[in-house]
This record gives sequence, structure tokens and C-alpha cells, in this order.
Amino acid sequence: MTESNSNDLISSIKWDEAGLVPAIVQDAQSKEVLMMAYMSKESLQLSVESGVTWFWSRSRNELWNKGATSGHTQRIVSLAYDCDGDTLLLKVEQVGPACHTGRYSCFFNNVEVSGNTAASTSDAAPAADRFGTLGQLEGTIAERYAERPEGSYTSYLFDKGVDKILKKVGEEASEVIIAAKNKDNDELRSEVGDLIFHLMVLLRERGLPLDDVISEIHSRHGKKTTNKMR
Repeated sequence: MTESNSNDLISSIKWDEAGLVPAIVQDAQSKEVLMMAYMSKESLQLSVESGVTWFWSRSRNELWNKGATSGHTQRIVSLAYDCDGDTLLLKVEQVGPACHTGRYSCFFNNVEVSGNTAASTSDAAPAADRFGTLGQLEGTIAERYAERPEGSYTSYLFDKGVDKILKKVGEEASEVIIAAKNKDNDELRSEVGDLIFHLMVLLRERGLPLDDVISEIHSRHGKKTTNKMR
């Protein structure tokens, strides 16, 4: 970014009395909100120039580069500000947990809200959000990738690496084929579920968002195909 563009960005932001602006950090892949911190003019400029997040610590009264000591860095994928110019949104590639507690996201204290119990009381996803469960699964897999809790099968897969994950994808694909050949829909449903899970683990390991796969499918929808055999 040129000095002129940098100055334009800084002048577009509505800084508070302390010269700070809140910055929301979101996982670019899973879309989970990871944390909220504050940026100063200097930390915003450093973030833009370096491509990694810099914030202003109000408690220590100093600049801090996220992950400089922990290794849990954040590479900036995109940066935007809201309509009022008083909040920043950064989408990042998160390495390890984002929270100092060791949790994937700082927002892990869930509060039950009255009238919003359908998701917890029903095994089926709401019809209006029939693929919402995949989004929740993507978030859980991202959490396991960052936190690596002991005893978790997903953590085990990530620890073993891509070759193990690929082996499981191959095994589950074969079991889907066998279930379909057996004309056993109960078995097929179960095996397809296993295959989708392992494919999503693979996507996380490779850093490829599920949204990109959906976009690929969407881009193909309705396109005319040419049959070269004709």
C-alpha cells in the first residue's frame, strides 16, 4: 500500500478519544469469530504493510504483534471497515489458538437465549438452514485443529498428518461404494456421513474453505457441457 493509500485508510477510520478502533478478527476459512482487539493508527499501518495482525494493548500501553511470542500468528486475508468507519473486520489464516487461554476462539462462553432452543432440542437442522450443520461441523473441526485436545479423533488425524487423512478419505469412499452396491441405504447414509467428515478434515488441513468448494459447484451450475463423444 502506498503512503497516500495508507493515509486515506487512516483518515477514513473514526478513531475514539484514545486514538483506537475496535478490530474483529474472523477465521477466513471457518468464518468463526476469533477475537476482538484494538488497533491504533500505527498498528493498523503495520498490519497493512506486514500482512499480519498488529494491535494496541490497552493494559500494557504498547504495540503487540499477535503470535510473536506464542507462534499463534494471524496472516491477514482481507481487511474492511464498516459503514460508520468505527469498526474493523479482519479475516485471517489463524495458526493455533487465537485466545490466550488456549482456546480456538475467545468467544467460548455460550449464553442460553430464551426462545432460541430449537437447535439444541432437535436432532434435525431447521429447513431454512438445511446445510447449517456443515457450517457447525467446519467450526468444530477448526477448533480441534487449533486446540488439539487430547483423546479427540479429529486431533489424532491432524497430528498424524495429511497422509493419514487421505488414507481415511480413500477408505470411506470405498465403503460408500460398497454400501451403494449392497443397496443398503442405512449403511450408505452412515458411510456418506463419514466420508463428508473426513473430506472436511482434509479441507481444513489444506486450508481450503468449504465456501470455496460451494462456489466451485455454484460456478458450474447451469453451464452447458460439451459431449466430445458426439
